[in-house]
Amino acid sequence: QALESFPPLRNEAAVRVLRGRMRGIQGHCNSCYMDAALFSLFSCTSVLDSMLFMPFPLCDRNVQGILRDEIVNPLRRTGFVRASSVMHLREQLTDKGQCSSFTNAEKDPEEFLNLIMQQVLGIEPLLKLQSGGQKEQECYCYQIFMDKQEDLVVPDVQQLVERSFLSSDLKLVEASPIPSCFIIQMPRFGKEYKMFSKIIPSLELDITDLLLDSPRECCLCGDVATLECL
Repeated sequence: QALESFPPLRNEAAVRVLRGRMRGIQGHCNSCYMDAALFSLFSCTSVLDSMLFMPFPLCDRNVQGILRDEIVNPLRRTGFVRASSVMHLREQLTDKGQCSSFTNAEKDPEEFLNLIMQQVLGIEPLLKLQSGGQKEQECYCYQIFMDKQEDLVVPDVQQLVERSFLSSDLKLVEASPIPSCFIIQMPRFGKEYKMFSKIIPSLELDITDLLLDSPRECCLCGDVATLECL
C-alpha cells in the first residue's frame, strides 16, 4: 500500500505548521548540517521532489523511502521530524558511503549532498561551472567563498553570490534556460569567527550576470553588450 505524500508548505500554511516550539528537524549528535540541508531542500519547495519518487539508474530505494516517508512527509504534514528518523538515514548513508562517521561527526553539507545525490540516488549534476575559460565542472551545489569585505555589513544572498563568482572568475554554463535548481551554501561560520552576523535571504535571484555568454545590455548605450568590465 502506497503511503500518502504531502506537498510542500506554502504561505500561511508554512507559517502555521513550521512556527513555534518542537518544529523543524530535531538535532542530535552533530546532525545540524544535514538537518538544515534537508529542511531547506524540501520543507517549502518541490523542485527536488524527484529525489523522493523517481527510479534513478543508481537509486537506492531503501534510502529514498526513508527520505520520503520518515523525513519529508512528516516535516510537511506536522512540521516536525524526530532525530531518530534522521539517524536512520545517517546509518544508511554510512553503509553506502566510504565514510564511517556520518552517524556521529559534523560534515560539510556539500559532502552530504554529493553522497546522497550522486552515489545513492544517481542524479545528474544540477550545475555546470566554468572558471577563467577552463574546462566545465559539474556539481550539485555552490558554496560561497570570499574574503572579508568591509562594505558588506548585512549582505543579501544576491550580493554574496555575485561577489563570490567575481572573485573566483566563475560563470554558470547554460545547459538549459536556467539551472533547474541552484543550491547555494552560505559562508561557513565557526564558533570563534563569523564573517557576517546576519545574511538577508534574497527571495529572487538574478543570475543574468552569472551566465556564460548570455546576451546583456550595455550600461552606457543600452544596446547588446560586446565587452564585459569586471
